[in-house]
Amino acid sequence: MAVVVGIAAANLSPAGDGLGAYNLFAILGILVVIGAIAGGYFMEGGNFKVLLQPAELVIIGGAAVGTLLIANPISVVIAMMKGLIGVFLPSRFSKNFYLENLKLLNEVFSHARKNGLVKLETDVEEPEKSPLFTKFPKFLKDHHARDFVCDTLRMAISGGVNPFDLDQMMELDMEVHHHESNIPAGALTTVADALPGLGIVAAVLGVVITMGAIGGPPEEIGHKVAAALVGTFLGILLCYGFFSPLASSMSKTTDGESQYYYFLRVGTISFIKGAPPILAVEYARRTIPTRIRPSFKEMEQTCKGGGHATGGGHAAGAGAGA
Repeated sequence: MAVVVGIAAANLSPAGDGLGAYNLFAILGILVVIGAIAGGYFMEGGNFKVLLQPAELVIIGGAAVGTLLIANPISVVIAMMKGLIGVFLPSRFSKNFYLENLKLLNEVFSHARKNGLVKLETDVEEPEKSPLFTKFPKFLKDHHARDFVCDTLRMAISGGVNPFDLDQMMELDMEVHHHESNIPAGALTTVADALPGLGIVAAVLGVVITMGAIGGPPEEIGHKVAAALVGTFLGILLCYGFFSPLASSMSKTTDGESQYYYFLRVGTISFIKGAPPILAVEYARRTIPTRIRPSFKEMEQTCKGGGHATGGGHAAGAGAGA
């Protein structure tokens, strides 16, 4: 039951729920798992000292780390650790985050509409020096999203590429990025799947030690059998109570990032196809998950300078409206 609650708690924290969502549910899930198991064990008069088996932890934990290193390069291991840390941090995909990006798209599209698409060439070639992009430091810091948009606009400015082909390019880019982003979560899932088997390995070793003590005092044999069973317990608990839910939470973060790229793709392609800036931005707004989607009025106020995206870290300047 506690394992089910832990998994449910992790699954109730989808990417994009706003600030604090992951922090609350991930920590709550872990506390519920630990509290329910420890509480039930205590109610049955269990001795907690029996559960303290450092040798079992060394066998299971060390073997798990070894399987991780065997199956993955160091870059994946580092990315997995960062992903685990990210589970306990606030999600960046909030309403304010999308409002900032809607304002960004509106200003870029309005500038191109007013001065011609060719005028964007300098901006997309060196976005770090662009007056348009430097107002949005968080976007510039995300080099994947920055290149995703700027490279597409660069191709559109060069001419000779129709919007359908550009859309295909962006879709291909999204597929590659999504695949790479899912690798760390997949690596953690592999480790989680191995934990029950490693727990059995620890238990078997404990049984071997127990067999060597046959003929000794019953108390000693009982202690060794209990220590062996703790290995199986730890392997199953770590898998289904912690690592599998954490891997699931990491996957949801990746899904939130993919949704963000789809948002950028729809807005950019809509403008390249000839939609007015405000209409292209509206197309992009409709792709935002409904739980965090800004209203049309909120988007319009932000784009026209009547409001600001607090998540953007800067006051909203005057934007060129429709």
